Amino acid sequence: MSEQWQPVSAAPGAAAGQGGPAPLRDRPGGLPGIASGDAGYRTAVVDLLGALAYGELTGFSRLAADADLAPTLTAKAALARLGVAEFAHFEMLRGRLEELGADPEAAMEPFVGPVHAFHERTAPSSWLEGLVKAYVGDGIASDFYREVSAYLDADTHALVTTVLADGGQAEFVVREVRAAIEADPRVAGRLALWGRRLVGEALSQAQRVAAEREALASLLVGTVERPGADLAELMRMFSRLTEAHSRRMGLLGLAA
Repeated sequence: MSEQWQPVSAAPGAAAGQGGPAPLRDRPGGLPGIASGDAGYRTAVVDLLGALAYGELTGFSRLAADADLAPTLTAKAALARLGVAEFAHFEMLRGRLEELGADPEAAMEPFVGPVHAFHERTAPSSWLEGLVKAYVGDGIASDFYREVSAYLDADTHALVTTVLADGGQAEFVVREVRAAIEADPRVAGRLALWGRRLVGEALSQAQRVAAEREALASLLVGTVERPGADLAELMRMFSRLTEAHSRRMGLLGLAA
């Protein structure tokens, strides 16, 4: 492993909400990791940023659509505010791609199909299902990308951490869903089943992306020149992802 590229280690339980990645270490160079000349790593980073950028762009449009279904003006304003934050994150990711000399549209294109397939198969039928999808579905993806970010250079790691930070969405969704369950406990069972379906669909699309985008998968599993997670660490990662999902469902008042 070269001195120019060192992974930023993730703290145990990071995906499960128990802290986050370990503090970043100082590194020389404007684009550490990218500047090392590792073409495979650059391709992988462009893939990752493209996936995140398209996710933020579609997240913005979905929140705008959900805002139209909001039962109160307060809820409508809250979702609109979250949508603005999603678009700001998209702009940050697009800017980083341009810094790397990549075409943002080309970087996002490979992920249009999988993302659309996920949304087509998980179209919410109600306001509450839309909220649970935004919280649970996006949460699974965010947890995974946080795990991957442990193997990124400092600059890219910092950007990914920033765009994945919760901008108040969790608090808003938890409050709305728990209030709805308190008003009508019967909705809890239906929403719990919905949450399980979201997990299955999200994992299915993640496997599709990993199979089709070898460079992106290499960020996690590594290469000969750039070691990644071994089998034991991969098992621990999936355990953290499962625990994070269960904790998220619990906060909503739903069985995982």
